[in-house]
Amino acid sequence: MAKATAVKWTREHILIALNIYYKLPYGQFTNRNPIIIEVANKMGRSANSLAMKLCNFASFDPVHKARGVKGLEGASKQDREMWNQFHANTLVLGEQSEQLLHDIFTKDESKEVDFLSRDKIHLVPPSGPTEIQATIKTRRGQQFFRQAVLNAYDIRCCISGINVPRLLIASHIKPWGKFPAERLNPRNGLCLSTLHDAAFDDGLITLDNSLKVLLSKNLRKFFPQPVLEQNFVPFEGKPIRLPDKLAMPDSDFLRYHREVLFQS
Repeated sequence: MAKATAVKWTREHILIALNIYYKLPYGQFTNRNPIIIEVANKMGRSANSLAMKLCNFASFDPVHKARGVKGLEGASKQDREMWNQFHANTLVLGEQSEQLLHDIFTKDESKEVDFLSRDKIHLVPPSGPTEIQATIKTRRGQQFFRQAVLNAYDIRCCISGINVPRLLIASHIKPWGKFPAERLNPRNGLCLSTLHDAAFDDGLITLDNSLKVLLSKNLRKFFPQPVLEQNFVPFEGKPIRLPDKLAMPDSDFLRYHREVLFQS
């Protein structure tokens, strides 16, 4: 039997693969993963080809290196260059990669590509009023950020452990409006429940330099309220759940949140 012709890795295909890298756990980089099979099919590639590319990227990942995970050693010069470009310019390339991923699944601009079920890709309407009102380009960036952050935290609030996707927010540490260069940086994100996101956004809670939860005096002044206390007091002084890869919260971003936004 003749050997199948290899499909060249174009810049567009590498961007799609980088997008996928952010959204799947390392242990799911296999040619049996239904998500990888589905995406590879849409790209006109084999599942094995895409799985190997994701493992190539793992060889560059500083988080995996720190854990002793080596990935594959066959990464090309093009892989490294694209990896470096993506992480130096996530604001632009995050949006581009999300648009490329979107377009291989649908031309319907009212739909977003959702990875949160982990076993099948779904096309869903934009979630939340901000995404509905935003331009398509901005929505693609927001979708990349949300999917990357939620998946990095195993689709669980890093404080409470809640794992209902519709109740989870990819919360920005440094505000979206004031720091446009960090809008799509997963290290500027935390996966929080809607309640904890609102409290974090308003500076009622923050994280110390050991990633433990701090409650502000402005929050405490509303005690005693049993329901309020049940949602915050048990987590005070406890460390958050950590992400498994490139979304580890940036310590400088958290310092800004503590010093500027936290209502101590």
